[in-house]
Amino acid sequence: MHLAILMTNTDESEFAQRHPKDGTKFTDLIQSVRPDWRCTSFAVKDGVFPDDIGEFDGAMITGSPASVRSGAAWVDQLLRLIVQMNAHRFPVFGACFGHQAIALALGGAIDHNPDGWAHGRVINTLVQRPDWAAKLPEEFALYGSHCECVSALPDGATAIATSGACNAGFMIGQHVFTTQHHPEMTPDFIAALTDEMETVLGPDIHAQAVASLSHTADQAAFAESIARFFEQGAISANKG
Repeated sequence: MHLAILMTNTDESEFAQRHPKDGTKFTDLIQSVRPDWRCTSFAVKDGVFPDDIGEFDGAMITGSPASVRSGAAWVDQLLRLIVQMNAHRFPVFGACFGHQAIALALGGAIDHNPDGWAHGRVINTLVQRPDWAAKLPEEFALYGSHCECVSALPDGATAIATSGACNAGFMIGQHVFTTQHHPEMTPDFIAALTDEMETVLGPDIHAQAVASLSHTADQAAFAESIARFFEQGAISANKG
């Protein structure tokens, strides 16, 4: 399996330079459960896109501090690519910004999170279990950091999970799978990010986030779900 990683993270701060790039994080995530899979990263936030997305078996769209509602040229290009991938039932997984970009591109809506910042270890509740998520518990934890959320799903989308007032993930057919959160983040990274964002989060949310990190996330189970999603997507494509 060869996946394209569409990197949307615009953070070029000193903090970002001290940590692995998202291409590495998502590669490590998928290779933790499928060591022989290959990944090729594209810095779409710099306008670098695959010449032909169809040369890959699937794509993963990363998170970003940028807003999908920014109107930036690279965001508009990504939204057009998402429409193209959906039209061809090309398997695509989106996390955080990727989740929101897929929703917006396909007719959904994005708004500010009514609960304010969600940050740290976040509990997700399954409301629909796709076949590829057989190993996820009914309540599972992922690390997250967002202040916007999907407020309306695209037509044809089915909610998979909720967290607080937010949609925490949806699917479309067998070719779209999303999460509002960050399965690629490690415990060390989310702890460092929490410290880095202390001023942005404010004292109360920062304290809640720090306390939440006393337990780890269900990263392994979620990584297996992503891998199974792409595997069933390949089977569906072959049948088609």
